[in-house]
Amino acid sequence: MELLYFAWVRESIGLDGERIDPPADVRTVADLIAWLARRGGGYAEAFADPARIRAAVDQAFVQGDAAIAGAKEIALFPPVTGG
Repeated sequence: MELLYFAWVRESIGLDGERIDPPADVRTVADLIAWLARRGGGYAEAFADPARIRAAVDQAFVQGDAAIAGAKEIALFPPVTGG
């Protein structure tokens, strides 16, 4: 699956995105964020507070308990505000 990172998530990690193949026990967005945080470095920094991360699976906004099986693209980003 393709991961896309935006705003300070991208800046912390140092990548716009990457292709990953997470382990079988990574089943939800929350699992994915926890798995990424365990990579250490910029990942640990970006995902230190999972409550600050929003996600979209195949361009649809989702909650942390959303399944990722079969997803082609997951975007991870900070909360979006408008005005």
